[in-house]
Amino acid sequence: MSITPLMPVYPRCGFRPVRGEGAYLISEDGRRALDFASGIAVNLLGHGHPHLTKAIADQAATLMHVSNLYGSPQGEKFAQLLVDNTFADTVFFTNSGAEAVECAIKTARAYHQSAGSDRYEIITFKNAFHGRTMATISASNQDKMHKGFLPLLEGFKYVDFDDLEGARAAIGPKTAAFLVEPIQGEGGVRPASDSFIQGLRTLADEHGLLLIFDEVQCGVARTGKLYAYEHYGVTPDVMASAKGIGGGFPMGACLATETAARGMVVGTHGSTYGGNPLAMAAGTAVFDVILADGFMDNVTALGAKLEAALHQFIGNYPNLFTGVRGKGLMLGLMMTHETRNFVAHLRDNHGLLTVAAGDNTLRILPPLTIDQSHIDECIEKLSAGAASYEAPVA
Repeated sequence: MSITPLMPVYPRCGFRPVRGEGAYLISEDGRRALDFASGIAVNLLGHGHPHLTKAIADQAATLMHVSNLYGSPQGEKFAQLLVDNTFADTVFFTNSGAEAVECAIKTARAYHQSAGSDRYEIITFKNAFHGRTMATISASNQDKMHKGFLPLLEGFKYVDFDDLEGARAAIGPKTAAFLVEPIQGEGGVRPASDSFIQGLRTLADEHGLLLIFDEVQCGVARTGKLYAYEHYGVTPDVMASAKGIGGGFPMGACLATETAARGMVVGTHGSTYGGNPLAMAAGTAVFDVILADGFMDNVTALGAKLEAALHQFIGNYPNLFTGVRGKGLMLGLMMTHETRNFVAHLRDNHGLLTVAAGDNTLRILPPLTIDQSHIDECIEKLSAGAASYEAPVA
């Protein structure tokens, strides 16, 4: 038998973690690494956070799953918490970010079609990453995600990111919504400009469209705000959230206004596991921590310190780095060449975990619970890694 028991769809590396402690992962052979990847922005409270782990353990011992045929006191509590702290009036809980985006797409179509309109097309933006279901890969223009899965689903138009005039020109009689990451993650930690996001809101209002934000990666305090839309002075009609929302427990959420959700009525959507009591306990515990006084201010302050340290660091290596971008503790180092070899070098030789992204960008996504000592250690490891790294010749 030649295929591996785990379907070989990931290029897995030799680092094999078996335990986590705060901002560190420990492999089965005892190697200790500073985790500034956080499971790709998932473990926002680090590893083994006492409040989160206790909430999960207590709920697991009480009730894990019952199905959505019954009332959900746990789901109602967490949904109310999200409604009270965001633009939204209602929430659908999912198991992943891709499912949250799927729900957002269905919400947009149902919004129009429940009113008798035949609008269904969604304008998306190039180099986005919305997930790996058939709908969410169809919402992306990335050929590497399409290969082997054609034909794609109909109903998506791609426009350059941060190109408001391109978005305006793409609007047609079938257009239902815009779908955008306010800060592209996999696309290279690229924050949209204020004028672009505010312009999309204006266009949506003028043309009767919904504005959908994909905040799967940039949401849940990652940027120093509960959700990144708060940086732009606008609110979406629908928003997908996941990754950090469960602090490591697999869950997501689709948030919407009452108006935007008008087509999502009994029987239109569902999920066997979505909103199960165990997930709700995890999400509520995460929000207990991040909504505490001063938490997000601390994320902003730490993000500013890390960004300043990164700017100072890259000045020593102009052959490797061209800049720093991002918000809060969602930062990217722009490199002069493809990043994956450098990510591997940092991991294997210097015990620093980071994440490669598009546009030759190295993602730095630490737990939101780090302190100055972790920033100092990150810069030390980056400096040692850059000094010992031989960049490929152009």
